[in-house]
Amino acid sequence: MDANKTDDHKKLGKELDLFTFSDLVGSGLPLWTPKGTILRNLLDEFVWELRRKNGYEKVEIPHITKRELYEKSGHWEKWDEFALKPMNCPHHTQIYARKPWSYRELPQRYANTTMCYRDEQSGELNGLSRVRAFTQDDAHCFCRESQVKEEFLKIWDIIEEFYSTLGFKPKKIRLSFHDQNHPEKYLGDKKHWKTAEDILSDIAKEKGAETIDGVGEAAFYGPKLDFMAEDAHGRLWQVATIQLDMNMPERFDLTCTNEQGQRERIVMIHAAVMGSIERFLSVLIEHVGGAFPFWLSPVQAKVLGVSEKHAGYVREVVAALKTAHIRAEMDDANESLGKKIRNAKSEKIPYLLVVGDKEVEARTVSVESRNDGKQDAMPLADFIARANAEIAQRK
Repeated sequence: MDANKTDDHKKLGKELDLFTFSDLVGSGLPLWTPKGTILRNLLDEFVWELRRKNGYEKVEIPHITKRELYEKSGHWEKWDEFALKPMNCPHHTQIYARKPWSYRELPQRYANTTMCYRDEQSGELNGLSRVRAFTQDDAHCFCRESQVKEEFLKIWDIIEEFYSTLGFKPKKIRLSFHDQNHPEKYLGDKKHWKTAEDILSDIAKEKGAETIDGVGEAAFYGPKLDFMAEDAHGRLWQVATIQLDMNMPERFDLTCTNEQGQRERIVMIHAAVMGSIERFLSVLIEHVGGAFPFWLSPVQAKVLGVSEKHAGYVREVVAALKTAHIRAEMDDANESLGKKIRNAKSEKIPYLLVVGDKEVEARTVSVESRNDGKQDAMPLADFIARANAEIAQRK
């Protein structure tokens, strides 16, 4: 089912001033405005907060690499030639490989939000849904095979909390396995694939998840659990993914020292909560129709004066909101209050704060919520407390 034309992310992105494209920069290379950058950063910070609680550490990697890295990982034979990195996992293997590890030090969990580049065909480019430069909230866990289930379940919990907060909870899990009729598409031997796919099937069964078959949907290096969510338009999207990789540790000779003092082959878990932030935002923008939850809204409150004589108090209110870390703007255009309100509502701002003679005198604000349209007069301090409570609860 297609999105409503009014809910198309490309249209909403322009109207809400979130991102733009430039012919001088190139097709499929989105440019993010200040408001769009706020959105990206807030989502990324939320994912990092959830990962940090589960033992992940931040790392950073360069955007270019020698060809040999991707030849060794197996990506080179599966992709066209690139000058910039198309993915992050081979770089993360080299962070793990920097020193010997004891089994006592595992798992090692690395998280990295970074941009990747792929030469998509011009005809396939579509707003933020398919671009040439995209940002991954990427994470890799290096662990023993016996630790895989526990690590998968931790990531599963992160994914559920993130999407539930956005009212976009995945309802189905796709078991994305390899196609045995086309072994040329994949790396590694049948034994590794069977072991990995059995582990993923057991995890999905233990969680009691509703699963759908995804034969042929595996990554070329390993099977995946793909989380499928239904948006407000009834469309099913693949959002988060967790992948089990026994091939790249083999190719890069990644090991730990086990209890017997012997070198033991480890495994690698790939986990992306949003995946491509660009693609995820294209889905989220259409899912909420541009009306982001309060904690995520680039502008959380707009302050409107009834007339120009209230401009001084309007500026005072905006300053107080910003001091309280509430993202606020003012509309000081020489227009009627009705037009200012209509403009603010078209921007889908959660709260409108109107001030006139009574508010100036009483040092209050008249608050209208986007959710119910009700107007309440209250001291500014009360609104700030209300706003901070919503942020804390991520409503």
